[in-house]
Amino acid sequence: MDLNSENLQLQGLRGATTSSENSIEEISSAVNELVDELIQRNQLSPDQIVSITFSVTADLDACFPASIARKRPGWENLALLDCQQMHVVSDLKNCIRILALVWLPNNQLPQHPYLREAGLLRPDRT
Repeated sequence: MDLNSENLQLQGLRGATTSSENSIEEISSAVNELVDELIQRNQLSPDQIVSITFSVTADLDACFPASIARKRPGWENLALLDCQQMHVVSDLKNCIRILALVWLPNNQLPQHPYLREAGLLRPDRT
């Protein structure tokens, strides 16, 4: 994709998923599934991605989602960041959220994946 094209616009892509438990294996599985879905639905290549912020609920502390994503081919130099989601008593447990800034063609509608139990957060996007 030619990122110098006037036919591109910077878009924010949102999404979320849940991990079945607080373990490296399960968080890795959830992060990879979420990132795969974000890439597939939006037909992204690494050169279109400006940055990705991952936020997790306080009950997920076994690993950093960004460190999982950084292992993907071509993602070694992407700007990836982790943070903890603000605590709200009724919040979804074991939740991983994503905010990706990407270059998309002007005529392409952004697709926001909400997977697993995170579909409850945005039933209009599941």
